[in-house]
Amino acid sequence: MNRRKFTQSTLVAGLGIATGPSLFAQSVAVAPHSFNLNYAPHLGMFKNMAGDDPIDQLNFMADQGFTAFEDNNMNTRPIALQEKMAATMRKRNLTMGVFVAYKDFRNPTLASGKADARQDFLDQIKTAVPVAKRVNAKWVTVVPGTVDLKLVEDYQTANVIESLKQASAILEPHGIVMVLEPLNWYRNHAGLFLKESPQAFQICRAVNSPSCKILFDIYHQQIQEGNLIPNIEKCWDEIAYFQIGDNPGRKEPTTGEINYKNIFKYIHSRDFTGVMGMEHGNSRPDKAGELAVINAYKEVDSFL
Repeated sequence: MNRRKFTQSTLVAGLGIATGPSLFAQSVAVAPHSFNLNYAPHLGMFKNMAGDDPIDQLNFMADQGFTAFEDNNMNTRPIALQEKMAATMRKRNLTMGVFVAYKDFRNPTLASGKADARQDFLDQIKTAVPVAKRVNAKWVTVVPGTVDLKLVEDYQTANVIESLKQASAILEPHGIVMVLEPLNWYRNHAGLFLKESPQAFQICRAVNSPSCKILFDIYHQQIQEGNLIPNIEKCWDEIAYFQIGDNPGRKEPTTGEINYKNIFKYIHSRDFTGVMGMEHGNSRPDKAGELAVINAYKEVDSFL
């Protein structure tokens, strides 16, 4: 593996990046930053600094002090790469976050209650189980499709709940949790069935399974409903996972209107030990933009 080397002048004067012996061959290395929460970058976020190889990128994340990783597309990657990434995550103590087990952004799949749509959903849930085991993933994302304009909303909700109950029965024996992600209508995903955190809370309570919880995406819920900390508080018992992105722009914290330092302080105060997925872009290009992401997380994580 041809891992990139940086000079000590780059290390110290360049950018204030924490380094470990796996990335930099320096006699004196700066200790990795110690974050208070398990922030999870994704592939490509640091490719200019770490290179294109996924393993180098995972090592770079760990060298910076990140303790988790998420990969929406993990289930589409070759099995050999999944195994290699899993081995690296175990070695570097990176917790695997979500990958997407099921999504449909165009059709009223689960809301319709149609047997073929439900079976396709359950088949995809079954397919996700060996992937989750291979990469040691506890959480998988589910997006239940669009609204069905031919059905009253309550019937749609009942249909979704029944599908999720059946999926939970598949996942429970394996200790895998599907996290339902409400997505905003006003900027990104108009017409999706699941859009608000109270709605997701109601559904999870009805399914009543440890394998059906909420993925609270702070970016989406700022756009859809706002009132972030009170809604997180009300949904707390059903939230298993968070994702991050500032608004407007869906870039790293400090680039928009969301007070992430306060939000992270609240989440930390609840003793949350799960994953905080960094599901956003970089506000600036190249290495400077990647450094800006690292420094932004150091800033908003400084709430103690």
